[in-house]
Amino acid sequence: MHFTPTNIEDLPTPCCLIDKAKMQRNIARLSAHIGNLNCTLRPHVKTHKSIEVTKAIIDAGNVKGVTVSTLKEADYFFKHGINDILYAVGITPNKIAHVAQLIQQGCDLTVVIDNEDMLSLIFEKMAKHNCVFKVIIELDTDGHRSGVNPHSDTLICIAKHINNSAHTTFEGVMTHAGESYACFTEKAKQDMAAQERDLTLLAVKRLFEEGIHCNTVSIGSTPTAFAVDQLDGITEVRAGVYVFFDLVMAGLGVCDIDDIAMSVLGTVIGHQKDKGWVITDAGWMAMSRDRGTAGHANDYGYGLVAPSSSKDKRYIMSDANQEHGIITEVSNASPETQFEGQSKPPSGAQLKNTVDIFTHFPAAKTIEILPNHACATAAQYSHYYVVENGVAVDKWHSVTGW
Repeated sequence: MHFTPTNIEDLPTPCCLIDKAKMQRNIARLSAHIGNLNCTLRPHVKTHKSIEVTKAIIDAGNVKGVTVSTLKEADYFFKHGINDILYAVGITPNKIAHVAQLIQQGCDLTVVIDNEDMLSLIFEKMAKHNCVFKVIIELDTDGHRSGVNPHSDTLICIAKHINNSAHTTFEGVMTHAGESYACFTEKAKQDMAAQERDLTLLAVKRLFEEGIHCNTVSIGSTPTAFAVDQLDGITEVRAGVYVFFDLVMAGLGVCDIDDIAMSVLGTVIGHQKDKGWVITDAGWMAMSRDRGTAGHANDYGYGLVAPSSSKDKRYIMSDANQEHGIITEVSNASPETQFEGQSKPPSGAQLKNTVDIFTHFPAAKTIEILPNHACATAAQYSHYYVVENGVAVDKWHSVTGW
């Protein structure tokens, strides 16, 4: 469908914007890094949920299939010609029929498991379908979330059950270094990347000693994908948020704020001058409720207004209701004056130099707000406006829901 180029201030708000040039630079950066390490990417498309973005990733090279977080995403990307798909959330019996349908349609879909109890339950459901299910074991390499301990006997037991079943094919192992989101130094990120890789390779070695071969050895998170320096024995790296980046990644030092390719466009709908508040029509439904920078040196509330007006101060969405965002001014020089721990944003008396916030953000002005967590923000929208030089030049649709 043809899209008429539109100045962004004329777009309906709130809406989600993608800076195309920044997105392409971000994609190229990781593609080149993983390619230099003689490995391939399996991008996690849950971040953007868009075939146009996925095509841009594929065009950059070093890509093998995609990772999804919902079966609805699997349906969408398979329909758009992506055949090799890893569904990277632990499989459950009530999803087996849907998985079987995709496989019978020709989708090369792999599912994930990490415990014996679930294995027996899904075997029962799999027996009812005329297909073979590819299964990968999730490893826990950092104590962050799901997964099997690479040192455990459970790993070997699950792999043997999968290998011996008439309904399944054992595919390999995968892990996600979620604890990398707490790594604020380069050394911490490098150490986490090495731990993720080395514990995964340990699991592969233990399985090999039992006569079990791993076709897929999959690791990944955006911080460790950039920090890793050697990938021998790894078949693929998964990452997602690197395509857009966000304030959490900037806070970890993985990117600069200027690299963030996604923003939410809101419009000023009023002022509360006694409090020092600018009110916009973009609230937490537009930004998401993710407060991922709350534990960072710079807490941006629900988002950072871009670009900041000067090196001395910044404007943040310090509080939000469902459809209303509250923009306040915070001194860059005094992070301890931020609102963290308060139930409401600071009053005008607590803020420095608030007198010009209302002239800077007059009624009806559009404001771009950078998100804490690009994945969570993107999930709020059915489409994005693609921006080049301040003009929306295209409209890309995405898939939402489960």
